[in-house]
Amino acid sequence: MAGPYVIGIDFGTLSGRAVIVDVTNGAELATAVHPYAHGVIDEKLPDSGIPLEPDWALQDPIDYLEVLKNAVPQALAASGVSPEEVIGIGVDFTSCTMLPVTADGTPLCNLPQWRDQPHAWVKLWKHHAAQPEADQINAIAREQGFEDLLARYGGKVNSEWFLPKAWQILDEAPQVYEAADRIIEAGDWIVWQMIGVETRNACAAGYKGMWSKKDGFPPPAFLRALDPGLEHLVDEKMSHDILPLGARAGGLTAAAAAWMGLRPGTAVAVAVIDAHAAVPAATVSGPERMVIIMGTSNCHMVVSDEEIILPGISGVVADGILPGLYGYEAGQACVGDHFAWFVENATPASYQREAEARGMSVYDLLEEKAAQLRPGESGLLALDWWNGNRSVLVDADLTGMMVGLTLSTRAEEIFRALIEATAFGTRMIIETFIENGIPVREIVATGGLPDQNRLLMQIYADVTGLPLHVAASGQTSALGAAMHGAVAAGAAAGGYDSLTEAAARMAGLRDERYLPISENQAIYQKLYEEYRILHDYFGRGDNDVMKRLKAIRRAAK
Repeated sequence: MAGPYVIGIDFGTLSGRAVIVDVTNGAELATAVHPYAHGVIDEKLPDSGIPLEPDWALQDPIDYLEVLKNAVPQALAASGVSPEEVIGIGVDFTSCTMLPVTADGTPLCNLPQWRDQPHAWVKLWKHHAAQPEADQINAIAREQGFEDLLARYGGKVNSEWFLPKAWQILDEAPQVYEAADRIIEAGDWIVWQMIGVETRNACAAGYKGMWSKKDGFPPPAFLRALDPGLEHLVDEKMSHDILPLGARAGGLTAAAAAWMGLRPGTAVAVAVIDAHAAVPAATVSGPERMVIIMGTSNCHMVVSDEEIILPGISGVVADGILPGLYGYEAGQACVGDHFAWFVENATPASYQREAEARGMSVYDLLEEKAAQLRPGESGLLALDWWNGNRSVLVDADLTGMMVGLTLSTRAEEIFRALIEATAFGTRMIIETFIENGIPVREIVATGGLPDQNRLLMQIYADVTGLPLHVAASGQTSALGAAMHGAVAAGAAAGGYDSLTEAAARMAGLRDERYLPISENQAIYQKLYEEYRILHDYFGRGDNDVMKRLKAIRRAAK
């Protein structure tokens, strides 16, 4: 065997995975996946059965530790790599996924006295119940002269950010807020459990914590304007010490090494957001190439030599993705979840019987049937807001819709319209970048969807008018995390001294690519113009019926 080797640990929405990677060429020797026992907690708390209100999404942090104890040893055993050959470990995580803990890192939800309190649990990235706090943050920032704090985030933040979630704890469960010695990103928490020392990473701090390399976190005056109880949030429950990507957070403790079957002292990198980890793993190390991580949601990443303030973009952070460049993030909160919702809740029984008879999944059957349709043939058009809009409207209170339904509409037509809606949403994001001086000339796709749905890939090429490439790795976030581990180890130990160097040696693209089909482009241009009309009418305040309906729903509960 060659080597040396690094381990990338990718903590997703439903499971965690570990991949063993050859530092010299990026070859992935083995992978193991460990599902979270509790999955996403969005209806009721475990054990007590205490019901949760709409828009809640929680997790149990013990599930994250089980990934270290199961996925890592399994991957290591399958690879045949010895612990002595592993020089570094990198971790990526969803964000903002955050939790309140005691001074020694113990999650409050794992203490008996807090087990039945929803606010003591991990708030997952797609916990949207803090949108009222996000709305107040935006309004107070404008009223009190703190607009600059919002500028790097497209003019407003939403419920997926750290501060709204922390404020929701203070608002609704002040006793939990008081009991929390620290409030921390889950990625930083899992690194803490591995090395025994609390660290904070620049990626999550910058994109989800309103931190900048130049100005730090929002000042106490602003936090006090939100709520006097928040004034000392950063000083007392967070940290001003933010570490750059690729930095060595520390070495494995003896306890963590025993969990994972590794050597104590093995280098561990500071955490990184899952989507951002995928960028170097997709071969992107410079401007004009967009990476789209396609999974339950879409995350759009692009880098530039310039800092430009863009409307409705999730964030721009110096060195936030790659050193020496400004990293831009945008996203769509519902993509794979969009399709899964339809398959699980709205597919006719006859389709399920046909799929079973043919030995295929309902998802694959719908894709097959949808691929036989021509663009525009269904007469349907949808807005892709089943889980709110992240970019460019930054509004979690928006909801999905579809127009054009008739008594003759078939399931595959709806399925295709849902795919097209997400492609139109991506085009809105790309056009926002281009119109504001950030060029995008091609797309590199990663994540689970490029492997699962070739129709989706072609539709994205046709709708955006851009060539789509596919990253060679099917698990780019994990590979990117491994690259961070190689940089944390450093060249002296057999790793690398920068992410750019690691990407040049460890990343690649597949031979396949998707090019726009001109006749499809012409039809999609017409559909996209209609999409923009609906997008602006329902999303920019002309008709807030979606929000009124949500209010009626909440009142009826």
